[in-house]
Amino acid sequence: MTTTTTAPTTTWQEEVHRLAEQRHAVVLAHNYALPEIQDVAHHVGDSLALSRVAAETDAEVIVFCGVHFMAETAKILSPAKTVLMPTAEAGCSLADTIDADQLRAWKVEHPDAVVVSYVNTTAAVKAESDVCCTSSNAVDVVRSIPDETPVLFCPDQFLGAHVRRVTGRDNLHVWLGECHVHAGIRPDDVRRQVAAHPDAELLVHPECGCATSTLWLTEQGDLPADRTKILSTGGMVDAARETTASTVLVATEVGMLHQLRRANPAVDFLAMNEKASCRYMKMATPELLLAALRGEGDEVDVPLDVAARARRAVERMVAIGSPGSGE
Repeated sequence: MTTTTTAPTTTWQEEVHRLAEQRHAVVLAHNYALPEIQDVAHHVGDSLALSRVAAETDAEVIVFCGVHFMAETAKILSPAKTVLMPTAEAGCSLADTIDADQLRAWKVEHPDAVVVSYVNTTAAVKAESDVCCTSSNAVDVVRSIPDETPVLFCPDQFLGAHVRRVTGRDNLHVWLGECHVHAGIRPDDVRRQVAAHPDAELLVHPECGCATSTLWLTEQGDLPADRTKILSTGGMVDAARETTASTVLVATEVGMLHQLRRANPAVDFLAMNEKASCRYMKMATPELLLAALRGEGDEVDVPLDVAARARRAVERMVAIGSPGSGE
């Protein structure tokens, strides 16, 4: 009697890791990526934290499952490494609200100003900037600039408004850009969810359209000040680990919920707005990730002169203090 054996089927996750090892590659996934992509990645986090991982890794190839400006930042900090994306079509509505020509024109209108650019910008915009910032250190970066010096803050108007409010700075000029997903999380969403979950803790990203009104409602006593926190995505993960609340309402892109639930499975993390999903962040699929590792991904490059100038802006941010968590 002859018996036949069937070779075990290789899962796509195992194939990702096999190909990554074969190519000396590291797979990075942003907090907003598809849950299955987050689970298979070697590292998950915000864009700046991942770019710093990319700069420190011994891997020769970086596969960035996020949006284009993130992969650019990785290339800026890791110029000798190959940086790939599953698809370069994964753009960013916030980064697209300002380009280098627009920033140069704005600088002409304010020749004595210091330009502070959020890391959620293109390499070309970073190259035209004096210093970059993250959502967690934007206040510290602006406070490092002499009070009498005008500041041009771009591109996110909600983060800029938050910085202006905290610093009390009336010479802070804010570009009117926004992330279409975060802007869509409105004060009405906060009121609705808080009414439904009156004992919940609130985690709100400063890019959200509800951030300013959330703080105002907190100051008025309409929201619980001790349970309302304005945090970057990395800060949200830290808060998730430490919270003792049974329910936490989260105002940011819904992909963030996956990491928060992994950080503290005992807590019920709920989206402030269930429709706050970025289609660009979801473009990195298992099929495209495998294709990228097989050599079919889109390589991301940054001209050397642009990268050098952009790197200075990022390094100045780091010199001011630890950037902590990114967006």
